[in-house]
Amino acid sequence: MHISPVAHPPPPTRSPVAGRAALSLALVSLLLLTLVAGEWGPLIALDEGIARTTHRWAVEDPGTTHFFRILTDWVWDPLTLRILCAVVIVWLVWRQSAWFTAWWLLVTVAIGTLVQQGLKAAVGRERPVWPDPVDSAHYAAFPSGHAMTATVICGLLFWLLRQYGAPAGVLRTAATVAVVSVIGVGLTRIWLGVHWFTDVVGGWLLGAMLVTAAIAVHNRRRSVAAEAVEPAAEPDRSSGSRP
Repeated sequence: MHISPVAHPPPPTRSPVAGRAALSLALVSLLLLTLVAGEWGPLIALDEGIARTTHRWAVEDPGTTHFFRILTDWVWDPLTLRILCAVVIVWLVWRQSAWFTAWWLLVTVAIGTLVQQGLKAAVGRERPVWPDPVDSAHYAAFPSGHAMTATVICGLLFWLLRQYGAPAGVLRTAATVAVVSVIGVGLTRIWLGVHWFTDVVGGWLLGAMLVTAAIAVHNRRRSVAAEAVEPAAEPDRSSGSRP
């Protein structure tokens, strides 16, 4: 596949949509975080009910469980996605000389990791415990690192494909892969009994918040840079007279 990017894409209009979306997602994330940290009864009951049901399915269907372990441990593992992201960063620098975008991508993914680990330590939520576990995981439960990492990296890479003029067919395929990956990795974590349902939802919300905030920052920077290089308007001499 060959993508012929626009060397200097037109600057985006100063639309507040991305910034407003990031703020809305931040507020919803904060609400969920508060309910989880406060162990709100109805939410805990929902988590436990879903966990019991999916764990029973996982024990009764070892073939699907094994397949989901392959997906979550290899295909959608955070390390795999970060390696993919690193390849894109190298491409941005080597083939496009897009240093700002490369740094922007690297810093956004790093911030996502820091936020994820910081919240895990702060909330300290225990993972589900089973007498007959089908998988295991480390660290605290909230938010799901798999779900958040997949949301951040898939969201950012899809946005970059659009910015670099990928054909419509490529965009449709990438969108399908991104959606299946983000939803799929969350469902595997619940099925395997290593996360509560709200851990995954929290990862999705926080990841989407970070993606929209990063896009708002990137758009703002491009707008400012475009304005800085605009040539000064030529003075109008049409109405002047010769001295």
